[in-house]
Amino acid sequence: MGVTTEMSMSINYEIKSQLAKLLATEDLVVENRNVETAQFDVEKRVLTLPMWKRASSVVYDMLVGHEVGHALFTPNDWSWEDRIPKQFVNVVEDVRIEKLMKRRYPGLSKSFYKGYQELSKNDFFCIGEEDVSTYNLADRANLKFKIGNFVDIPIESGEEMEIINMMSETETFADVITVSEILYKYCKSKNEETQAISLPNPTPGNVEGDSDSSDDKTEETKETEQNEGQSQLNGDSDQNFNPPTPDRVGDDKIEVQTDEIFNSGTQEFNGDLENSLYQSSYLEVPSVNLDKVIISNKRIHKELQESWKEQTTVETYFNPYTSTYEKTTPVDPSGIDNEYRRFKKSATKEVNYLVKEFECKKSADSYSRSFTSKTGTLDCTKLHTYKYNEDLFKKVNIIPDGKNHGLIFILDWSGSMSDYLIETTKQLYNLVWFCNKVNIPFDVYAFTNSYIKFDGVVGEYDGVIQDVKENDLIVSPQFGLFHFLTSDVSKKELESQMISLWHLVYSQGFYWNSFKTPNGYGLSGTPLNETIVCLHKIIPQFQRKNKIQKVNTVILTDGEANALSCYKRNSYYNDDRMGISRCHAGDYIRNRKTGYTYKLNYDYYEFTNVLLGDIKQCFPDVNFIGFRITGNSDFKHFIKRYNPFLTDDDYKKIKKQKSVDIKNSGYTSYFGIMASSLSNDTEFDVEQGATKSKIKNAFVKNLNSKSLNKKVLSKFVDIIS
Repeated sequence: MGVTTEMSMSINYEIKSQLAKLLATEDLVVENRNVETAQFDVEKRVLTLPMWKRASSVVYDMLVGHEVGHALFTPNDWSWEDRIPKQFVNVVEDVRIEKLMKRRYPGLSKSFYKGYQELSKNDFFCIGEEDVSTYNLADRANLKFKIGNFVDIPIESGEEMEIINMMSETETFADVITVSEILYKYCKSKNEETQAISLPNPTPGNVEGDSDSSDDKTEETKETEQNEGQSQLNGDSDQNFNPPTPDRVGDDKIEVQTDEIFNSGTQEFNGDLENSLYQSSYLEVPSVNLDKVIISNKRIHKELQESWKEQTTVETYFNPYTSTYEKTTPVDPSGIDNEYRRFKKSATKEVNYLVKEFECKKSADSYSRSFTSKTGTLDCTKLHTYKYNEDLFKKVNIIPDGKNHGLIFILDWSGSMSDYLIETTKQLYNLVWFCNKVNIPFDVYAFTNSYIKFDGVVGEYDGVIQDVKENDLIVSPQFGLFHFLTSDVSKKELESQMISLWHLVYSQGFYWNSFKTPNGYGLSGTPLNETIVCLHKIIPQFQRKNKIQKVNTVILTDGEANALSCYKRNSYYNDDRMGISRCHAGDYIRNRKTGYTYKLNYDYYEFTNVLLGDIKQCFPDVNFIGFRITGNSDFKHFIKRYNPFLTDDDYKKIKKQKSVDIKNSGYTSYFGIMASSLSNDTEFDVEQGATKSKIKNAFVKNLNSKSLNKKVLSKFVDIIS
């Protein structure tokens, strides 16, 4: 079977998957795999489409329409299998489901016509110069309904034509079973008649069956050819595909060879099927128990405040090495607290600027959406103009209500953030104060995998945070989210919590202070991907709690995360036990709710982009804003990841600005920021008697620091307003 050059066109498997789901009008599970032909699991509702590298788009569409027909119309009914061979039922059912699909979707008629035309042109059914009239009726019927528009398929008048008409008139699966049984009995009777005719008459000289009959030799030859062809079909041949010729009438076992060719003979379309070493998996985002993930706001600040109280008041401590109580000097928090107050005062202008920007842009947006409506009440001031003016009714200016907003902030609590944590916290506090001023509800989380959660008894772990299901992504049991700040508390309590968090940031051991980090609150890894998985539940809960329409999710991190693992059935055990497996390039992230699939590639950072793309489809009204802090040395490398054609001149301009707005990432907006530009409290400070040049440089440095923060924060306001 040759393959034409037009069949080498690449197939967009994602588009074909969406086509299948649209045709099926149900939440089908569509999988693209390296298999020989399309398949549909009626019970599990899984449609498997082949990744035919050499199939044309029209053939692909035909097969999608065919298999979706099985998905829609073929029931999970096997009550007939003890009396009718499967191939006979399949031939008749193919006729019914294709008829029903063309009836429901008239546009598919062209796809079926063109698809079978192409298969016929390439001698897909291996007819060649064969005498089709010698085929059994099931084979001829199968060919007639599939390629009968392009090849003359002989059907005898009388009983054969009646069966053909019955096949074309089937409407229900019960009709299919009835006609299939009639078709099978007819072919069986014809087979028996032919066998009886072909038996030689025994003679005294031919007791051992020795015969020089040419007919007997022909039958032996046919049987040998048939067996050889079957071996090829089962994979015992070389790469040259040569399916068996259809069975004429032979032994008691009646086969519909054209049906077997249709279902198995397509392997030439996928020339690299046998060379595929890895079978792609379709992975899914799990449902996570947030109660096992989120360390509550109340619990956190109880533990932090107990720790601060102990560190600032206790004068003795127990030394386990000497088993004695020793004197210690309580920590004086006044220096850190004064630093907090100074920063809060200096940030007032920044916050007020944000508030002003937000209110102006919100008002402008409201005005642009306003419209004038007639009230139906006469405007008495216009009655004197009735002769030349038809507009005598009062008007009212209507301003539609804008969407109310909420903010979810995710802070990177990884070890690599140590150099940027204090400055990042300052930016966070600007946003928190801004939200407070404009009455935007907010929640602030930080991801971690170092906090040990206990449940009542010390040493007893909280338990699993997700069900163990095959092909589900795994959220590590060590993963947690610190719920540091929230708008649910009073302003007084919020102020107390912000001071506690300020202490915690300064306690990480990288700043001047004597605070010790409370147990479990140290910086850890970067479980960003686990966080995105949990946002699938956090976002709708946040919306319901605050009764808001628009959520802005801000993720601030200084690096990428490792890909998640997944659950796979453990082949070592012959049961349902699951093992942990890593995700591979070529695997897919599948979302049954949206119907989208996303292919993973070799770039580790793309895993996060895939998860972001998935969650954006789930929550189209949510803005996902990313702030990526980079060191000065890797700023260029980070930009070129998204713009590989970046020129040196372009980079110089971006470097001068110290920030970049990346458009082609998984985020709605993604800002790359140089770490050196984070500080927003640069003081305009010069030595006494400084020259004009030094004063100018100090002023420019101060101005640039302020303007960068304003620019970044202004972009944020643009998005949420």
